[in-house]
Amino acid sequence: MAIKYTFEESLVARQNKAEKEMLTELENGNYTWDNPLVKLNPYFINPLSAVVLFKTEEEIAVTITVHGKEPEGTIQHTFPKSKTHVLPVLGLYADYENTVDIELYRSHKHTITIQTGPLPEDVPTLIKMETTHSYLRDEMIFVSPALTDLATAFDYKGDVRWHINIPTVFDIKRVKNGNILIGSHRLLKIPYYMSGIYEMTLVGKIVREYSIPGGYHHDEIELPNGNLLVLTEDLTSDTVEDMCVMVNRETGEIMKTWDYKDFLDPKTVSRSGSWTEEDWFHNNAVWYDENTNSLTFSGRHIDAMCNIDFDTGKLNWIIGDPEGWPEEYQKYFFKPTGDGEFDWQYEQHANLITPNGDVMCFDNGHWRSKNKDNYLKNKDNFSRGVRYKINTDDMTIQQVWQYGKERGEEFFSQYICNVEFYKEGHYMVHSGGIQYYGEHASEQFAALMQDDPNVRCRSITVELLDDVKMLELEVTGNFYRAEKLSLYHDGDNLPLGDGIRLGSMGVTKEFDTIIPMEPSGEELPYIYEPQIIEEDDRFTFKATFESGQLVMLMLEKDGEEHGYYISTARGNFAALCVGTFIEKDARKVSLSVNKAGLKGTYDVRVIVDDKKFDTGIQITC
Repeated sequence: MAIKYTFEESLVARQNKAEKEMLTELENGNYTWDNPLVKLNPYFINPLSAVVLFKTEEEIAVTITVHGKEPEGTIQHTFPKSKTHVLPVLGLYADYENTVDIELYRSHKHTITIQTGPLPEDVPTLIKMETTHSYLRDEMIFVSPALTDLATAFDYKGDVRWHINIPTVFDIKRVKNGNILIGSHRLLKIPYYMSGIYEMTLVGKIVREYSIPGGYHHDEIELPNGNLLVLTEDLTSDTVEDMCVMVNRETGEIMKTWDYKDFLDPKTVSRSGSWTEEDWFHNNAVWYDENTNSLTFSGRHIDAMCNIDFDTGKLNWIIGDPEGWPEEYQKYFFKPTGDGEFDWQYEQHANLITPNGDVMCFDNGHWRSKNKDNYLKNKDNFSRGVRYKINTDDMTIQQVWQYGKERGEEFFSQYICNVEFYKEGHYMVHSGGIQYYGEHASEQFAALMQDDPNVRCRSITVELLDDVKMLELEVTGNFYRAEKLSLYHDGDNLPLGDGIRLGSMGVTKEFDTIIPMEPSGEELPYIYEPQIIEEDDRFTFKATFESGQLVMLMLEKDGEEHGYYISTARGNFAALCVGTFIEKDARKVSLSVNKAGLKGTYDVRVIVDDKKFDTGIQITC
């Protein structure tokens, strides 16, 4: 058979099995505090974590201490009292014999060692970490992927103390129970639309996997009631990245949908330099403001942050340069006021609302004009974190803070990035998309030219307290966002029991027209390097074709036909916030078909140009 076939069990299912086996081993063994069961990377995806398991005759609290390479690097956490102890060990060093203490509350202490392997190549290289332990203490700076390097966390010395070995992408958000939300590693559609999000512990256990009918991209947040807001799109639409859904935390059900075409007209919006008809809004952030019961979205391709009413979806206001917008929208814009310095933001990311109602974002500044005649070259431009004070009564706006403009080209990121508000005067500014070609900021999207020796990609993360720089982290590569988190959270931090999968990716869009063609009776030639990877809820077809070839995947049974068009055109991405899944060989294509909406057993065939080939593979849905 010319086509390669594999079946992949879900990560959640594999983790569930591994946890059951681990707990069975604990029950069947005589594991005590001074003879514990130790499992390195028990959930497969965090090589710098372990779990220690043992039992005590009495309920007792236990403290785990991971010793640092120097005393300040030590990480310690005390777990609630119990007789059965299943304790995550976080913050191990790579390629190191880590010393770990297990200490019973006001009682005995036992020391073990845990040997870890070396860091893989897809962990970023530290250029510098400038901070002190007294500032960062046991918190870490987490960076999440934009290119091929994977999610990683650095301590105050710049040592890697956490990383994930699968491409979980977009922003990392900690929720109230201490778990994190992050995009799944299952690609739904090129370039970066994922199947949904994971809720998982920092040890790597997935507690819930949420599949989203339109896929997931860019951002997600937890609402005060625990439900989730997730950025998505309508996969049957001709546009992308212009929808948000509210997801029931317990069931995965879609409870509410906001379509941005309901409050903006894609045909009349004022466009950024990266605008395309398909990607007219390019939403990269969502923020819920409880004080006004409103949502704020960041539209990169319209150079604007848009605020709407949560219940009605009606437009409240727009922050951005009003040039080029139709008269009907002008009433939603603010007028700059005051005598201080003021710049509008362009192609911004990561908007947020401060407790007093101010609006912050990362102002990428790409093009820095609505008028093509005034576009700036990247080498002459700047990016920054910025804070605006707005008055919605008189529709005025003041710029009250910024950082980054003074650094010019060295801090310029034409894409990605974020800001964080900790408290008044205490901020993070993450410039994660710095790209050089030779000595200057690249005018092209350098991420697609990474094999070119003239390309350098960097990520700089800065924290400021009352305008004093308290931290600067610089690493190789580009990173979508940065977050500051502690590895441990109050309580157990390792909920036991099966992880669950919720929601659905929905029905895959079919091509409008079925090409009338009889099977040739020939197998798909091996020169196309075809393969099918089946999962319980979908299958993915991968192959290699020349540019311009006509390719369509067919599912057929008893006269029933489903056709899925596969584009072999060379992608030209105006916005590639995550390039993790882009193939270096542009001839390689990938198509995922969800099993939702299909029933029965189908023969998989592939039309290439003027011939329909058999694959010898059947898919049962």
